[in-house]
Amino acid sequence: MADADAGRVVEVRWQASALDVAGAAGPLALRHCQPVDGGVAAQVVIAAAIGVPQRFYTAFAQWLAAHGYAVTTFDYRGHAESLHGPLRKASANLLDWAADCAAVATHMRKQAPGLPLYWIGHSVGAQLPGIQGRGMPIDGLLSVASGSGYWRDNAPPTRRKVLLWWHVIAPVLTGLCGCMPGKKWGLVGDLPAGVVWQWRKWCMHPNYGIGVEGDALRRAYASARYPLHAFSVEDDEMMSWRSTASLVSWYRNCPQTVERLRMLDVPQRRIGHFGFFRSEMEPSLWPRALAVLQRWQQEQEGLPQETPRGQPSAAKPSTFTKMERRAEAAAIRKQSGQGELFSETS
Repeated sequence: MADADAGRVVEVRWQASALDVAGAAGPLALRHCQPVDGGVAAQVVIAAAIGVPQRFYTAFAQWLAAHGYAVTTFDYRGHAESLHGPLRKASANLLDWAADCAAVATHMRKQAPGLPLYWIGHSVGAQLPGIQGRGMPIDGLLSVASGSGYWRDNAPPTRRKVLLWWHVIAPVLTGLCGCMPGKKWGLVGDLPAGVVWQWRKWCMHPNYGIGVEGDALRRAYASARYPLHAFSVEDDEMMSWRSTASLVSWYRNCPQTVERLRMLDVPQRRIGHFGFFRSEMEPSLWPRALAVLQRWQQEQEGLPQETPRGQPSAAKPSTFTKMERRAEAAAIRKQSGQGELFSETS
């Protein structure tokens, strides 16, 4: 694999491992990728979207490893390679998945305590860390295509059909099967029943999980102090700007940056909810993630910030300015159905 900065090929290696977590029917399946030769700049954990197996992130993980990072992916309990036994017997909900995130982060921190540990969360993978509050020993959260799942805040393509999903399709299939056999029907993915029922409750409440679970969850998010950089995708069919704004507001005490990824930024003129991690985005969008990780590392080490050759600056026009974010927030306040609002803490 080519290292874009040095113009050379950097070999990476994969290794599988298993992590025992409290309350799970079996260990979590982890996969690790890192450069064969040379030093490692930092550790990165990639947390999947709901219903998405860790193998979906293989190409992106290999690319980051070729740029000097030790990257770990994993499957939540009761899902994909971390499923032990029949899906209908899997006992897991979203709070359990949040505990899985903390367990993975803690484990990886112990593996290399001297290295920074960054978390890249796709969709629900960026919601779950805040649930653990100070129990997440990470040095930065990069959120990709994530936000509140409240149905009124969904992007229009999803909002037009989401009530049919939550009032008919999901409860009927889950009730009849004792789980969500989504892969068979081309719907979301295979999920334990506990995840589906809790996810439904959250998505029907204006304040999503915080509204259902109460102040304990609100306080947990507020206790997080690591930097948060959120990629909001312009043509995301699931997460609107409004839903991303809610997510960012939950992490109210984290230094925050929101960056808009626009369709004009990529040759394909299409990104969507899942597109960021597809291999065709390597030349256009993946360097933006690398730039964020490198900036965090420079800030932690107290080094002057420089833009690597071939990498975009964090100050590109697609990054929201304070004025733009205030205008967006003002527009949001005029719309109904909004729970937690975006709040600028910087």
